Amino acid sequence: QVQLVESGGGSVQSGGSLRLWCVASGSSFRINTWEWYRRAPGSQRELVARITSGGITDYLYSVKDRFTISRDNAKNTVYLQMNRLKAEDTAVYYCSADWMTGVPEAGHSWGQGTRVTVSS
Repeated sequence: QVQLVESGGGSVQSGGSLRLWCVASGSSFRINTWEWYRRAPGSQRELVARITSGGITDYLYSVKDRFTISRDNAKNTVYLQMNRLKAEDTAVYYCSADWMTGVPEAGHSWGQGTRVTVSS
């Protein structure tokens, strides 16, 4: 099993920036695809950004050109740089990952979430 822990959430004014990160831990694993999701109050969870093992990225249209997802495979970490934040970005952000071990075993894990609050 692979465990994910997010960090970096907080409160910021509109137009500000925050950086989230998520660290994976476990035994002999490899992360294939990382994703960031968010769930705003009263809304459904939505996919914010994705990065594949080959570095291909994809973004929710409303965050494109403001958010950047990146990964550091050596540190088993994914980042989400969020710039020009808006009030509508307020949500709990979750990282998730598709992983494989050497057994082989494959699975999908979720982090516990980190809250981002943007005040206007």
